[in-house]
Amino acid sequence: MIIIVMGVSGSGKTTIGKLLADSLDWEFSDADSFHSPENVEKMRCGIPLSEDDRMPWLQDLQTAIKHWLQESKNVVLACSALKDSYRQFLVLDSEHIKLVYLKGSYELIQMRLQERSNHYMSEKLLDSQFYTLEEPLDALCIDVAQPPQIIVQNIRTALEI
Repeated sequence: MIIIVMGVSGSGKTTIGKLLADSLDWEFSDADSFHSPENVEKMRCGIPLSEDDRMPWLQDLQTAIKHWLQESKNVVLACSALKDSYRQFLVLDSEHIKLVYLKGSYELIQMRLQERSNHYMSEKLLDSQFYTLEEPLDALCIDVAQPPQIIVQNIRTALEI
């Protein structure tokens, strides 16, 4: 199974994804590591990515997902997947790929981003993240205001894993 933990920057995708993967003894992967240096630099400068910027990133993610499915790997992938079209591109097999949407208020996410250091995704891009976000209708929706361990337990319970 592949679990895509999605949401805006600052929602806790990496934190929750790593905790979830560790609790299941699964592999963890962060979609941020698939970005080109040019994309990272744009985001570091507060410039939102264009669709042209995102397409090679999405293609690389889809290739990795195909590989994981072929090898029957259990993976937790932290990935913004903000648009429905991105999710359709990545969810190649809805039986074996599950979406978990980490949902939080603008204010909570903004506070988290202000407290975060050593990450290229700054508070400057928060408006564009929320503007781009198309909330999924087919995902497990989790409130990120809860403590991380509770979030992980809620995910495991809901997905029966």
